[in-house]
Amino acid sequence: MTARIGAALLGVSVLLGGCTSGDGASYENAALDTGDQRASYGIGFQYGGQLSDARDRLDRMAFMRGFEDALQGNEQPLSRDEIQTALQTFSEEIAAVAQAEETRVAEANAAEGVTYLAENGARDGVITTESGLQYEVLRTGDGPSPTREQTARLHYLGTLIDGTEFDSSYARDEPAEFDVGRLIAGFTEALTLMQVGSHFRVVIPSDIGYGVRGGGGGSSIGPNATLIFEIELLEIIG
Repeated sequence: MTARIGAALLGVSVLLGGCTSGDGASYENAALDTGDQRASYGIGFQYGGQLSDARDRLDRMAFMRGFEDALQGNEQPLSRDEIQTALQTFSEEIAAVAQAEETRVAEANAAEGVTYLAENGARDGVITTESGLQYEVLRTGDGPSPTREQTARLHYLGTLIDGTEFDSSYARDEPAEFDVGRLIAGFTEALTLMQVGSHFRVVIPSDIGYGVRGGGGGSSIGPNATLIFEIELLEIIG
C-alpha cells in the first residue's frame, strides 16, 4: 500500500482546515514570511493534494492526534499492526470507490461518444473511414501528404464533445511539430489524409484515441473520451 505512515504528511494541507491555534488564528492566515514557514507550507501543499480522494472520510481530529504524537515522539495508543491494518483497509476502500467512479465515467463517455459520432457522421461533408475516424475538409491544401515516418508542423485545437478545450497550439502562439507515427492512432491517420495547406476538423473515437485509460496525469481527457480536433497542416519536415 502506498499510503502507509506517509499518509499523515500527505494530508497536512487538507486537514489543517479544521484546526485553529489558541489565539484563534487559522491556517488561512498563517504567516509565510520565514524560510521555515514557506518550507512548511510547501510540504503541506505538495503532499496534501495527494489525499484529495480521501478528504471526505478523514477524521481531522484523529489525524491531528496521530500527527502530533509522531512529531512529539509520544507513545502510540495503537499498535503498528493495528495501524497497518486500518491503513490497508482504508486505502483499499478508497481505491474501490475511485475505480467505481472511473468505470461510471468510462461507460457514460462511451455512450455519449456513440451518440455524437452517429450524429456527426450524418452531417453533410463528413467522411467516416474504416477505423471510425470522421473528418471534414474545411480547406483543401495543394501540398504533399505526410507519411508515418515523417515529422509534421501544424496548428491544432483539441476539445471534448462538450466543448472543453484540452490542448491548443494556437493558445501557445507557436505551431507544434510531431512525429506522425508516434501520435494516437486517430491523429496519425488524420495527418496522413491531409495535404500541406489543408485544414481538417476530425472526430476521433476513443478506441483510436486514448481509450479506456484516458489522458492520465490530471488531463481533462477521461476514459473512453471521444476527441475533436481542428488541424492545419503547415509543413512536412524531413
